[in-house]
Amino acid sequence: MTENEIFNEINEHIDEITQQTAQGKKLLNELANLHHADIAQILTHCSKEDFKEIFPLFNKTLQSDIVGHLPNSRQALAMSIVNDKQRFSFLENMSMDDLYDLADFTTDEELKHYFSLFRKNDREKVLKLLKLKSNTVGTIMDINVVTFNADISVEKSIQILQRLRPEQELHRTIYITDKKNKLVGHIGIEDLVLHSPKTKMSEFMQKNEFIAKADEDQEDVAQKMRHYHITSAPVVSRGSYFLGAITAENLVDILEEEASEDILRISAMTRLKHTYFETPFFRLFFERGAILIVLMFAESITSFIIGHYEVLLIDALTLFIPMLISTGGNTSTQTSAVVIQGLASGEISSNNLRKFLNREFFMALFLSLVLALAAFVRVFYFSKQSLSISLTVGTSIGTVVMASVLLGSAIPFILRKIGLDPAYAAAPFLATGMDILGLFVYCYVAKLILAI
Repeated sequence: MTENEIFNEINEHIDEITQQTAQGKKLLNELANLHHADIAQILTHCSKEDFKEIFPLFNKTLQSDIVGHLPNSRQALAMSIVNDKQRFSFLENMSMDDLYDLADFTTDEELKHYFSLFRKNDREKVLKLLKLKSNTVGTIMDINVVTFNADISVEKSIQILQRLRPEQELHRTIYITDKKNKLVGHIGIEDLVLHSPKTKMSEFMQKNEFIAKADEDQEDVAQKMRHYHITSAPVVSRGSYFLGAITAENLVDILEEEASEDILRISAMTRLKHTYFETPFFRLFFERGAILIVLMFAESITSFIIGHYEVLLIDALTLFIPMLISTGGNTSTQTSAVVIQGLASGEISSNNLRKFLNREFFMALFLSLVLALAAFVRVFYFSKQSLSISLTVGTSIGTVVMASVLLGSAIPFILRKIGLDPAYAAAPFLATGMDILGLFVYCYVAKLILAI
């Protein structure tokens, strides 16, 4: 059966599953045979009551696998319906990101009890990391990572891995530390079969190409990992003590999260901390409504400009206002999108800023000339307007395009300089600003050329 079919069957036969009838056991078995990520997806769409009935029926190992794929609200729900031994198993396998968000769905008492399940050293480490700012590497890294001391042999390390493997996920890269837990290098898991049993880690370990600090911004670290073509990076404290690792899974999550943030900011929205359905309705309503109200009032500035230059806006000029303001908005949005993509990929940086701005200046010049000419031809030949009207529209569009390219190029850099995400430059605020500027330029140019 497909996932949808199993989900529908669960809804129809939930009583049989909980009562462990023959039909219920068969359905539960089919669900358990799916990948744990698919099981988590199905359980996420079940009601809370059904979740509480079904989740405890899985074996302990499968429960631990499923929890890692559940949204934070369902992770908290799963924690509330199992015993402390199983809770500790869940906590051990959670990323820092999940532990960081767990507090939003648990009471202070519950959270205090959950963290009391950690060993003292681990609890102190986790609590220290939870104090880091959000979106830093320390809040999303994997802390459940196998490390070896530089002095142990290949034979001993294999014995350790064999003992750990049933309960702990292994990664291709294994990090090497000294006796004080300071990072000194790394090996590939395949190195253990390429060296003799008595060889020590220190004899063949490699230098780490890149080391992340726990308080570094996650987007900066993701860019560096992409630059070095690595899928795993160690994370250390300021004193170089090993804390955890950014794995390939973490890297994908970071890139997905940053891409989602950019898309939302392009629409003047901030990223939701939790999933869409976990976010309260009125929180979404107030966030979206506030932005739209601000944009509406900002756009209303155009009415003041029209009122001030009302005598200039004869029917012929009014006809081309939509063409003017949409061209300005499209140009600035297009330009800022190029800059934002370049900044995100690292292709554009402070090192080549002068070269980029020079290139965009000439781009603005050529685009403004071409679009001004196109607008003149459109108005004069196709709309059969007078030469003065055609010159007014063409000159206005050329000026607005020039300003749009220059502002669209510069604003993302300015935002980054003051610590804001450059993606805000592509938001409706920029398009609204270009609407206001475009209409002002249009009226001013009309006043000069038409001498009204």
